[in-house]
Amino acid sequence: MPAEQIHLVRHGEVFNPQGVLYGRLPGYGLSDLGRQMAQSAADLLVSAGRPVTGLVASPLQRTQQSAEPMTAAFGLEPELDERVIEPENRFEGKRMTGPGGALGDVRNWRFLVNPWEPSWGEAFGSIARRMLAAADDAWASVDSGDVVIVSHQLPIWMVHRRLAGLSLAHDPRRRRCALSSITTLERRGDRFVEVDYRDPAAGLAAQATDVGAV
Repeated sequence: MPAEQIHLVRHGEVFNPQGVLYGRLPGYGLSDLGRQMAQSAADLLVSAGRPVTGLVASPLQRTQQSAEPMTAAFGLEPELDERVIEPENRFEGKRMTGPGGALGDVRNWRFLVNPWEPSWGEAFGSIARRMLAAADDAWASVDSGDVVIVSHQLPIWMVHRRLAGLSLAHDPRRRRCALSSITTLERRGDRFVEVDYRDPAAGLAAQATDVGAV
C-alpha cells in the first residue's frame, strides 16, 4: 500500500527585519517564533496519531528548519526535493511597498503586465505541475503511513486551487495558507483530493510577520 495521506506543511515565520520578498535568496531562516510555529505543526500530527513514515522538504533554509521538529518527532531525515521549492521571482530582495518599494519604481512595471501568468516569475501552471509530481512520487515512496512535504505558501496554494478546479490566477492577499499550516491530501483513484486544512500555529499568528512570501 502507498501513503495514506500527504501533508503539505508551510514553513514557520522567517527572520526578515528588512521586510523584503526573500524568495529563493539564501540566509533567510526561521525566527524564534517561526521555530515555535514549526513545532506546533509537528505536535498536531503527533497528537492526531498520524503514522508519518516519509518526510520531504524544499532545499531552502526555512523549510529544512521547519522539518526539524518532524525529524525529532518521527525519526525521519528529510529528503530534499527541488520540485517543492519557492518559485523564482524578479522582485527577490526588494521591499514591495512603502518608501523605495518595488511597485513604485517605473522600471519594474514591465514585470507586472500579466498578473494571470504571472509575468514576474514562474508560471502558475508550472508550479502546480511540479508540486503534484512531487506529491505523486511521495505517495508512492512509502509502503504505508503518511508523508509530510514541507514547502512554501504559493506552491501549496497552487495545489489547492488545481485540485479544487479553480483558476490558478488569484489575489495573493486571499491565500488560505498560514504559516506552519497543514493542507492534507488523499489519493482517490488516479488523482489527489484535499481532505483537510489545519492551522496549528494560529495562536501565534498575531505575533508573526508574514511579508516575504512570493
